[in-house]
Amino acid sequence: MNNDKVQCVILAAGQGTRMKSEQPKVLHQIVGKPMVQYAIDSAKSIGSLRPIVVIGHGAEQVKNTIGDRVEYVLQSPQRGTGHAMLQARAQIDPASDTVLVLYGDTPFIGAETLQCLLAAQRDAQAALSLITFTPNDPALYGRIVRDANGRVVDIVEYKEATSEQRAIREVNSGIFCYQTQWLLEHLNKLQPRAGHGEYYLTDLIGIAAQEQAITATCSCDEAEVLGINDRAQLAAAERLMRDQINLRHLLNGVTLIDPANTYIEASVTIGPDSIIHPGSHIKGKTAIGRECAIGPNTIIEDSQIGNRVEIVASLIEGATIEDGVDVGPFSHLRKGAHLGADVHIGNFAEVKDSTLGPGTKQGHFSYLGNATIGANVNIGAGTITCNYDGQHKHPTTIGDNTFIGSDTMLVAPVTIGHDAKTGAGSVVTHDVADNELVYGVPAKPKTTSNP
Repeated sequence: MNNDKVQCVILAAGQGTRMKSEQPKVLHQIVGKPMVQYAIDSAKSIGSLRPIVVIGHGAEQVKNTIGDRVEYVLQSPQRGTGHAMLQARAQIDPASDTVLVLYGDTPFIGAETLQCLLAAQRDAQAALSLITFTPNDPALYGRIVRDANGRVVDIVEYKEATSEQRAIREVNSGIFCYQTQWLLEHLNKLQPRAGHGEYYLTDLIGIAAQEQAITATCSCDEAEVLGINDRAQLAAAERLMRDQINLRHLLNGVTLIDPANTYIEASVTIGPDSIIHPGSHIKGKTAIGRECAIGPNTIIEDSQIGNRVEIVASLIEGATIEDGVDVGPFSHLRKGAHLGADVHIGNFAEVKDSTLGPGTKQGHFSYLGNATIGANVNIGAGTITCNYDGQHKHPTTIGDNTFIGSDTMLVAPVTIGHDAKTGAGSVVTHDVADNELVYGVPAKPKTTSNP
């Protein structure tokens, strides 16, 4: 087993002018995550020491978004990739074995490919290694120049390449791995390019060749090293990432009726034999169990969904739903909603900060807020908990097996006992005892003098 210490440096300082945005390029989202987060996740997937992120444009925004999960280095002004590494040099752990350079705008690089690069570096005992690829159209990529023995001796940028060099189809991905001490000793040898004063990290290839230092390469598919520079590329990356996520769920036994019209973020888990219908958006830290039917046109975010749950055309946010529940269509479960097993939620119903016990049924056009509802309770259509008095929220408690008639208004704080009943259209302003029937405005118990 390899026990090398790897230090990842993620270059994320550029402005991204082609994005035409006030937001730093690396914070633009791909399937719900800032694109720089994918590079951070890649670093963690190979067991990197605490990653170093080089920031520049919108530095405070980047820090506020990523938080304290990484170390930061400020590059100001931004004068190229070599200059970025010169700024990071002081924070690179000299006790590490290798330094891996990633990019905040290259979200698709996989852990398997990075392990391949690290293995090439280790096996060759190289001073540096890099990932190359052979695209259908080499376009403006830097060309990989090899000697007669196949050793990489230079990387020539397109604008500086000869016509012969431009014919080379193998190109540079920009992802490098260095022997740590070699890198720290050679960064000072980088010189600014004439005309624009930028320092190119790729110049270390030429320096290594002059010293007869060992270099190594591994290759990958073009799709893994796609960079994002404008909104069109961002949209293409979104489609590609969604396809990858959807494929993973399909292979894990989830049915997606129309994958092209299904949005699932990378953090979502879904159990086998569940069916996701078109127009559904499943986001954040959501877990869905087995044999569920979600959608069509359902949005679920940061929620825990049990097994055999059916949700149709509804919005679920920060909710917990146990096994056998059905919801909707056109209902809204808000933060803190907790539905016990086999609960039924009808059309146009809303639940917030409330718990519904097993077997309870909430009818359509109803609202429950700050409520604790027992088991096997009937919440009639049009029922509302009047939980807000203009300044404070108040609780409503309903016991097991109680029947709440249609259009009942429960004026909190109020407690209704078990096996109780309210008549249709009641306005309940006082507590109701176990087994008691109340009705009217305001609701009162039935007595012999009542008509």
